[in-house]
Amino acid sequence: MNSRIQAIIQQPADSGQALNYRLAAAPVVQVDKISKTYRSGESEISVFRDLDLSVQSGEQVAIVGESGAGKSTLLHLLAGLDMPSAGAIYYRGTNIAALNESGRATFRNREIGYVWQQHHLLSEFTALENVMMPLLIRGVGRIPAAAAAQARLEEVGLAARAVHRAGELSGGEQQRVAIARALVTDPSLLLADEPTGNLDERTGAAVFGLISDLRRKRNLTAVLVTHNQQFARVCDRILRLEAGALR
Repeated sequence: MNSRIQAIIQQPADSGQALNYRLAAAPVVQVDKISKTYRSGESEISVFRDLDLSVQSGEQVAIVGESGAGKSTLLHLLAGLDMPSAGAIYYRGTNIAALNESGRATFRNREIGYVWQQHHLLSEFTALENVMMPLLIRGVGRIPAAAAAQARLEEVGLAARAVHRAGELSGGEQQRVAIARALVTDPSLLLADEPTGNLDERTGAAVFGLISDLRRKRNLTAVLVTHNQQFARVCDRILRLEAGALR
């Protein structure tokens, strides 16, 4: 291993049984009648009211819709980054909307992998250091955090770029680092907000394919926001957010 890195340092069930389990199992994500409104002066702006959503374990759901429809707002709510004005958001039976700020932060660090349209890498740090960050925040030691980060970089094909600073990487490489960072904590729910929106068509297709492959390999539940209909069709379901409702 590079000295710089050192320094930083289910088995498938019978198909019938599996189907019966999926039908009987509770959803991983259950959104019940949530509303989100903002105040602007004396006016109230409603993003959505009484919105429902159910996502099963291992399912990959695409959310599509016009710009400004509230897709990113919905992902923020699912991740506990924002709070609904009304309603409940259950993750494996726990209402995350009822958690305090510390509880939501712990929930995000333990359960959520989030890939943004903007990669939000720390430019002064290397690819490896960026991927390590969620584990360091959790309190994992630097040596095991570096080992886990290196393994994730290998998964996204960037092991050789581990000691390069974020600004030295191409746009596609930066987004792959962001994917590695999202997966380094072994989350159970992957949220992606236009993860290919800033990439050219060819690079975007490669990045989306990587996300889908890794999600399948890890049996992650995923909710993806995208404007790309071709990418959306790869998902198990496509839901359109329109006029404050999912259709």
